[in-house]
Amino acid sequence: MGYLHEFIGCQTKQSLVYDLQEPFGWLVDLSVIQAFESKTLDLHDFYFTGDDYRYRFEPDARQRFIDLIRERFNSGVSYKGRVLRWDTIIEQKAMELSRALINGTSAVDFATPSPKLERVDGQDIRTKILALTSSQAKQIGIGRSTLHHLRKKAKANRSFNVYSATRTELQSLS
Repeated sequence: MGYLHEFIGCQTKQSLVYDLQEPFGWLVDLSVIQAFESKTLDLHDFYFTGDDYRYRFEPDARQRFIDLIRERFNSGVSYKGRVLRWDTIIEQKAMELSRALINGTSAVDFATPSPKLERVDGQDIRTKILALTSSQAKQIGIGRSTLHHLRKKAKANRSFNVYSATRTELQSLS
């Protein structure tokens, strides 16, 4: 039996499983956003089935997406003084819930660890990259080819990564 998802005759019997996925659904949502922003997935990777009116993944796109989700679930997060993978956190939270159900306590904290979602390609960093002169770039250790690629990425309407040392230097510029 679930708390959020009630078992009804037409539903499956995994109501509690559906409840457990709710606090961590953002991991998949974030993976979907990342997949489209990074062009790992695009509209041409889907096809429409007229039989059941659903969109389906092409097999190779499905594998690319699964790899992206696997990477997200294997990423580390600081929790109770250690760095753990998200799949380990989910397992621990499921065990906390089972102990709470068995012992009759309500000591389940799904709020921690909280995700730290920081974009490294925000508008402020894009503006700084585009305004950066060659001499300024040289002063902070950015070569000509790196500056060229950063500008190209900053102009594009897609997400991109900026190495932390480079980002720190860019953020220090006024």
